[in-house]
Amino acid sequence: MNPYSLHKTPGIVLMETAVRHKALRKKLKLTQPDLAERAGISLGSLKRFEQTGQIAYESLLKLAHVLGRLADFDALFSVDTALEEAERLFSDKTRRG
Repeated sequence: MNPYSLHKTPGIVLMETAVRHKALRKKLKLTQPDLAERAGISLGSLKRFEQTGQIAYESLLKLAHVLGRLADFDALFSVDTALEEAERLFSDKTRRG
């Protein structure tokens, strides 16, 4: 974590994701070559992901699908309807001068 921030950096999130992925792969007793083949990605991409956290988003989704974790991505970038409603109430379009 950045020593001047309470929030994680993208690089830290990438590495933490890679570490959790690798632990899950091992728990499921899948080798790197086996998982790469099942996911339809190159072995090099999988190895790079596990070592550095770097991976194409589509490849990450393919891995998540094979590992039964694709649903974990459903909430990514979802808009909270309560927040959306509050913003609508206070927007310039709905305010009267």
